[in-house]
Amino acid sequence: MFLELPGRVALVTGAARGIGFAIAERLSRAGAHLVIADVDEEGAAAAVERLREGGGKAAGAVEDVTSPEEVAAMVERGLDAFGKLDILVNNAGITGRDAPLWEITDEDWGKVLGLNLTATFYCCRAVVSHMRERRSGTIVNVASISGKEGNPNMIPYSVSKAGVICLTKALAKEVIHEGVRVNCVAPGVIDYTAA
Repeated sequence: MFLELPGRVALVTGAARGIGFAIAERLSRAGAHLVIADVDEEGAAAAVERLREGGGKAAGAVEDVTSPEEVAAMVERGLDAFGKLDILVNNAGITGRDAPLWEITDEDWGKVLGLNLTATFYCCRAVVSHMRERRSGTIVNVASISGKEGNPNMIPYSVSKAGVICLTKALAKEVIHEGVRVNCVAPGVIDYTAA
């Protein structure tokens, strides 16, 4: 096993399925306790059950990460369940509508930027004080290769993920001397049916 995290507590957003559940499952196998955060109540409950069946410790948090109040509640739920948060994985996101810029509506733009970028900001802000106080913690933001390259017909998505990359770099520089690490991954297209 290349990764061992016994007793660490990880909060993963968008963890009911896909990349999020795969991340949660891998962290659980490494010994971490998981907080499964998702807007999908049934999916989150099923994910928690799957992790428990595999011998892991997990709790669910059904919250909308585009709401700062619900993000605060999500963090409190994790702290209540396990007493601390060592790891935050900001995975929740959407691609949005496939369309050229001139067809993108204000609603299209706001929905994608709200979940992919603003929610990442909310979640980082909600946990970083706890991590700074403990002088320990890891934040991993899930961006996309689109945030580096810019994909046609995916301007809101590409811009939101570029923002996540920049947010990660800036926050990492703010907290590096306080024991908190902030990193970003930028995957390409994945097969959701495999997870």
